[in-house]
Amino acid sequence: MTGRVILVCGLPGSGKTTLSKRLAAELGAVRMCPDEWMDALDIDLWDQPARGRVEQLQWLLATRLLALGVTVIIEWGLWTRGERDVLREQVHALGGAIELRYLDVPVDELWRRLDDRNRRPAAAWTVIDRASLLAWAAEFEVPSTEELGGYDAPIG
Repeated sequence: MTGRVILVCGLPGSGKTTLSKRLAAELGAVRMCPDEWMDALDIDLWDQPARGRVEQLQWLLATRLLALGVTVIIEWGLWTRGERDVLREQVHALGGAIELRYLDVPVDELWRRLDDRNRRPAAAWTVIDRASLLAWAAEFEVPSTEELGGYDAPIG
């Protein structure tokens, strides 16, 4: 029995955590959220080398859970097609199903959400300014129709 991986893709403020928590509850899935792990370990959320190590550990756990038939939600943002392609290829090579949930939210709405969140500090959150959001939006690779065609149909 092989499980399923759900990739949740989007910029900060797009609703990745909200969607991931809902899907986890509905599907009995396990979420992999690096921000939450880093916060629990008291690691600076901006520490990119540490984030990479956390994501590597999460992926090792995710592939083990996949082999056990569990649904795993990857909540990493996944801003580039290259990142998404690697995960898709690995899951398919393991015989699992993989879907991509892309959260397409206009930049003005992202900024409204982030600005609101910036005013209410909480665990696993750091202030994000508008200039950073705009720079990230310019770097983000929106999944094409062709790319989306390489994923399995969503469940739930």
